[in-house]
Amino acid sequence: MKSIALALVIIGVGALVYGVIDYSNSRTTIEVGSMSASITENGARSITAIIAGAIAVIVGLMMYSKERRHA
Repeated sequence: MKSIALALVIIGVGALVYGVIDYSNSRTTIEVGSMSASITENGARSITAIIAGAIAVIVGLMMYSKERRHA
């Protein structure tokens, strides 16, 4: 459980620091015989600080509740 919580904390902090995920999507549009044409679309998705902060809070609560159960 702690390893999952730690991974989520790292993802949340990374999202706060980086803030944008870049991606590219390639698809074939036409095929004629042995020839084909394709389109590559490039884009970016932004991750808001609110979502990353919420992840950090949830993970913090998970870690806190796990430690309280063992005490």
